[in-house]
Amino acid sequence: MRKPETVEHLYIDCDGFFASVEQQMRPRLRERPVGVVPFGDTERTGLIAVSKEAKMLGIKGFMSIREARRICPDIQIVAQSPDLYRRAHNALTMQISSVLPIDVIKSIDELSCRLDSTAIHNPAAVAHEVKKAVSDNIGPYITLTMGAAANRHLAKIACKQAKWHDGVYGDGLAVWKPEDMPGPLLQMDIKDIPGIGPNMRQRLYHANIYSTESLYRTDPKLMRKIWGNVNGERLWYALHGYDIEAEESKQGMIGHSRVLPPENRSLQGSREVARLLAVKAARRLRRANLYASGLWVWLAQRDSNWRHMERMMAVNDDHSILLALERAWRVAAAQLPVGPIFNLGVTLLDFSQANECQEDLFNTDMDERRKWEATTRAIDELNQRYGQTVISLGEWRQPSGGYAGGKISFSRIPDAEDFW
Repeated sequence: MRKPETVEHLYIDCDGFFASVEQQMRPRLRERPVGVVPFGDTERTGLIAVSKEAKMLGIKGFMSIREARRICPDIQIVAQSPDLYRRAHNALTMQISSVLPIDVIKSIDELSCRLDSTAIHNPAAVAHEVKKAVSDNIGPYITLTMGAAANRHLAKIACKQAKWHDGVYGDGLAVWKPEDMPGPLLQMDIKDIPGIGPNMRQRLYHANIYSTESLYRTDPKLMRKIWGNVNGERLWYALHGYDIEAEESKQGMIGHSRVLPPENRSLQGSREVARLLAVKAARRLRRANLYASGLWVWLAQRDSNWRHMERMMAVNDDHSILLALERAWRVAAAQLPVGPIFNLGVTLLDFSQANECQEDLFNTDMDERRKWEATTRAIDELNQRYGQTVISLGEWRQPSGGYAGGKISFSRIPDAEDFW
């Protein structure tokens, strides 16, 4: 296992990305505290992103609007624009890759670059060049914080350290050279180490590991035991500067979820949103050239969650998936307690590749399935031609706030088709 002797990775994190994109696009928001919310200015929701100015006042993501207004009565509240953020992400990656090859895109606002033989000698100069390219060609209100280190994991931790500097949030840079380690790392709180969430911290506390220093001094085999798998040992080697990367995970499910606006919180209203999400998941399934054998539905009420799994033949056409959803909805109608539904999710799972699907000799409706697959392909081709949903099975109506199926998650950047 190789242990680099120089800085080899540059980790880049956009500062308050959603809010900073809003500031770049809307001059009235610039240099003002900004909070981004899912559906508009309503006291019943929370902030999904905040600007640098808001963070310096102590306002954080996931804070309620009411609490944010208590801290700053003048905070500017704006509704999210996911397609705008997707396009801003594409513009950013184009500018960054014009300076330095991108190694891995971790999320819509985080990515990692591997430094070449020239850049490793002056990572600070390369970081400045990247920042200048973004500022000059996209705009100065979208700022980047960066961390440079021997491997990607340490670079990400260095980036976190650089977020706050001299009392200012964002636009920072931390360079952790191998010869300076582990000093900078040991100054970090254990909760700031990627891969150590609340549950894992409890496991570490039970093993008498309370600090980053004690974690660093721990034996790698003990870390494997605490984690219950090889990831603990991988983390040990990453923290000690070895060039080790986690194995790429395979996609195991495709789905969408949605917080429901008030007018869709009935069983019938939530069904309309669920149908839309199921079709969008089916479209992603076909773009990945996959078939699914399971449909998972969950509905969240005030004090309870309802979950249900429907089994299917290996399918990827809209008709078959919507039939499975209808079966699930009949079960929901019989089992769900009376009351509003606040959130729902639809997920396809149990995948097989298209070229691995075999016809079932005992299935008597194969001709019907082939017909619906052909119909769905024709629908996809028409929608692709016009760049929007011009034809669908049943009514196609976005709920209030729009962007159903275009949600930006931590692990996935939506495609343009997700916004149709």
